Amino acid sequence: MRIGVDGSKIPHEAGDSAVRILERAHAMGLEGVYFRSVMDVSPTLDRGLLAEVRSCADELGLYLQMGLAKVNPYAAAEAPQVRRLGDGDYTRGMVRMIEAAHEAAGVTELWVACANYQRGMPGYYVFDRFRTDAPWPDQLVAIEKFLRLLAPVARDHGVHLNIETHEEITSYEVVRLVEAVGPDVLGVTFDTANVVVRGEDPVAAARRVAPYTRATHLRDFVLGEQDGVFGRVFAPIGQGSIDWDAVLGILHAANPELPLSIENAGPTLHLPIGLDDPAWLAVHPDLDQAEVARIREMAAAYQARVDLGEALPLTELRAVPYDGDRFIEESAQALRASLARLGIAEGVNAR
Repeated sequence: MRIGVDGSKIPHEAGDSAVRILERAHAMGLEGVYFRSVMDVSPTLDRGLLAEVRSCADELGLYLQMGLAKVNPYAAAEAPQVRRLGDGDYTRGMVRMIEAAHEAAGVTELWVACANYQRGMPGYYVFDRFRTDAPWPDQLVAIEKFLRLLAPVARDHGVHLNIETHEEITSYEVVRLVEAVGPDVLGVTFDTANVVVRGEDPVAAARRVAPYTRATHLRDFVLGEQDGVFGRVFAPIGQGSIDWDAVLGILHAANPELPLSIENAGPTLHLPIGLDDPAWLAVHPDLDQAEVARIREMAAAYQARVDLGEALPLTELRAVPYDGDRFIEESAQALRASLARLGIAEGVNAR
């Protein structure tokens, strides 16, 4: 299990090329890069540039993963660049991205997600799950239909479209999509810190998604109230509430070669989790009360640390200046330590 980083989150200059980002990751002692979109590497899908990035990754001994875009037709308008790639056809744009990523860069594991985080919206409306103009069940039907459109192309190229456990979707729903369309063309990008926003314990979620997990976005979290709202705040791996030995053990048992990609993020974002709100509960039919109890335990454990002076209250934590390099370094150290405890550290770069 090699440790790498999300290519859109590693600190770098705005004008840096994908090659420069690979070199930066290697210099930090990391072992791979997961570019969120092939368009982050080349907005025009330049085959020569994509091949150059593949060659650079190979020379540096780095794993290379890329992504596509959203697979929710209700969110397609938020990505006009994909439609432009397809000469006005969003589906054609996605197909061209699949073809370019695989044929030029040799990438077989491709990130996709089902919605955007709607920054600036009030309350639960930051999640497309709560849209009133497009009920979430209707969105799921549309997502499955769109994935079925892409499935033959993915199958022809031998690639997997790996659905992220993003903040709007549950791990149950992701698994159902994978099983409905087919695990030969779909997989999971397991984001460890997002599932709690949907009322799920990361360890239990790991058990659900592990058979299909082919990529990861790894970060930790803490839980607590701010301004009377219970929610999640990001933290470096090993400094939050996730049981990493349990999560990594589950993932390794299912896929020993799974890349571990750190997705660093600052502590400023406090996302609401309405465990006691009937409106929130109404759109979570799969909610497991044992996992809800575990979330409450994690929140209580963090508050106990705060009371002992061992951790910062959420207000103070969110005020700490964010240092992306430090987040990555500390997270990588924590992952290596966990892998060592599990006896599966062989092959992990110790730098």
